[in-house]
Amino acid sequence: MAINHHEFMSRAVQLARKGLYTTHPNPRVGCVIVKDGQIIGEGFHKKAGEGHAEVQALASLTADANGATAYVTLEPCSHYGRTPPCAEALIKAGVATVVYGMQDPNPQVAGNGLKMLADAGIEVLGPLLENECRALNPGFIKRMEEGLPYVRVKMAMSVDGRTAMESGESQWITGPEARQDVQRLRAQSSAVVTGIGSVIMDNPSMTVRIDENDHEADTKAVRQPLRVIMDTALSIPPEAKILYPTNEVLVFCDEEEIEADHLKTLQKKKVDVRFLPLADDGRLDLVEAMGQLADDGINEVLVETGAVLAGAFLDSGLVDELVIYMAPKLLGSEARPLLSLPLEHMSDAVELNLLDMAKVGNDIKLVYQPIYREEEDA
Repeated sequence: MAINHHEFMSRAVQLARKGLYTTHPNPRVGCVIVKDGQIIGEGFHKKAGEGHAEVQALASLTADANGATAYVTLEPCSHYGRTPPCAEALIKAGVATVVYGMQDPNPQVAGNGLKMLADAGIEVLGPLLENECRALNPGFIKRMEEGLPYVRVKMAMSVDGRTAMESGESQWITGPEARQDVQRLRAQSSAVVTGIGSVIMDNPSMTVRIDENDHEADTKAVRQPLRVIMDTALSIPPEAKILYPTNEVLVFCDEEEIEADHLKTLQKKKVDVRFLPLADDGRLDLVEAMGQLADDGINEVLVETGAVLAGAFLDSGLVDELVIYMAPKLLGSEARPLLSLPLEHMSDAVELNLLDMAKVGNDIKLVYQPIYREEEDA
């Protein structure tokens, strides 16, 4: 493909990132329309129910799109949902060529959009910059392909791998820049998950407080993610900060361990309480929980919790990324460890693939991908 194809698709990827915090449960998509080597229209998908990227780009046209080339990061949709098919809109606009970044993993589309375009006589080229386009939507892709959300586990630690003093005191290990970076992780997540231990110890609100100076994405329409609490015995206090506003909260628990009166109290507050089976280790089944979240349209999950639940997520093979903020501090040998992950032999060690490393304020951000045993043996 000619070099200008890459240039215009790169612009489409840049546009798609503007929807980083707002498109849930839809994918982030950007579109650029070019004629005679000049951009005549561009757009991105902002939120569910509003026009997709192609529609936004067509609405912004400064010239007739007849004979133009459309660059779109994701295959144009071919089905009627909340909005009409984007492939149909491009056909009606008279574009001559569509360059796509990646095929849509949604079974309702999955090549049908490209076929609709080709059948209409439109030249279809791609995939182009596929890795960059896939990186826009790791959660949407995983939900469509595997029926699970993309799970990030966020943790903060000292240089000696400790997360809190022996007493539980932990505020603040990292600096303000790292804490604001966590807000960006929350904002791009469809749900944040924590454990009842963290709720009791820290009484967090787990809401998004994004810096409006973050120009990478649209911060004016930031949505609050669903807050999910893993609480086996349903012991969460009714006055806990995380329960407000209650229509954004889901609590998973074990039906056999709950008190009926407490359940009624939470239900009156409109808290979504769901029963989960127990896994072999006697704890709530995390795989079932993540499957339910995927069924609800949750694309990306951020786990912010203590060592026990974080270790359980890793042990369940559910973690796609470990995001660790390392502060330039030493908390000592009596402080609490990063993960509760009892391993007996070196052969049991969990290997990690370093995806990214950056300095955030005075802290270091490390992003790892766990290498699970089945992947290693495959």
